[in-house]
Amino acid sequence: MKRITINDIAKELNVTPSTVSRALAGNTRVSVKTRELVTQKAKELGYQQNVIAASLRKGKSDTIGMIVPRINRHFFSNVISGVEEILNPAGYTLVIVQSGENLIKEKKAIDMLLANHVGGIILSLSVQTNTYQHIETVINRGIPLVQFDRVNLDIKSSKVLNDNFTGAYLATKHLIKSGYQRIAHLGGARSLKAYDERFKGYSKAIEESGRLIEDALVYENAITREAGYKAINQVMERANPDAVFCAGDYSALGVLDALKEKNLKIPEEFGVVGFANEPFSELIHPTLSTVEQNAFEMGTRVATAMIKNLEGKHYEEEEVIPTRLIVRDSSWKK
Repeated sequence: MKRITINDIAKELNVTPSTVSRALAGNTRVSVKTRELVTQKAKELGYQQNVIAASLRKGKSDTIGMIVPRINRHFFSNVISGVEEILNPAGYTLVIVQSGENLIKEKKAIDMLLANHVGGIILSLSVQTNTYQHIETVINRGIPLVQFDRVNLDIKSSKVLNDNFTGAYLATKHLIKSGYQRIAHLGGARSLKAYDERFKGYSKAIEESGRLIEDALVYENAITREAGYKAINQVMERANPDAVFCAGDYSALGVLDALKEKNLKIPEEFGVVGFANEPFSELIHPTLSTVEQNAFEMGTRVATAMIKNLEGKHYEEEEVIPTRLIVRDSSWKK
């Protein structure tokens, strides 16, 4: 199918292409009547504006690229909603790309967004990200960058983080107060600050209780349901825990699967706390204790930081969003 151009509209209306271009841009040098005629004809013919070309003519783009590890996670989808709540009324369009927790895909996503001349990039790192040249490229080109949730502190950009340390500390402290003695931790890759902070919060609570951090009770890279199931089985074989703090709700879901197979009573014989407050956490049985991340608020803060950068304010502050513990049936002893 032939792409409709400005020339096609001009020919239909017997005006010059420059008149059509100015009319579509809302230029007041063109009469209101002509602007209305051009707009109507453009709709009739199915004309679609080349946003990239238009942004190049203006010298800036109203399109913002956003790279997330997984769009199907409740946390990331809520952050996206928060971002759009601020960016869209401000006249910006959001383009969302998934890295799929894959470094190569993350690099390709950045290359694609840069090639399309986006006005700024919002990024949450994949679990595989351990090199950062592709992110430095964004900075070196003068493109505004806002990192959120999973960030690299060494990269000079705006950053919006959760208070992962406090969330993990409160979750572990709750398990200790509930009377559990051997509390395991199923975490994510500690090369990422978010998961490292959750491990540190867990460790602080354990140490404050006068206990030692046991390597046998700690399992890294367990943030999916399948990984959580596998990890808790291995930890139970080698360390005999009676509770677990998981760095993600999907991991906790895998733990619950394994515990049910073993016919362990929850929470009487085993306590479980997750992180993220995914929608399923209050629908499953038993309901899952978890840590709320306030994702929508994070999204609004991310968008606000981006707008400040776009306005040329070189906004590089680090903002921390509070977390809170939600106690449900999986961890409170009856």
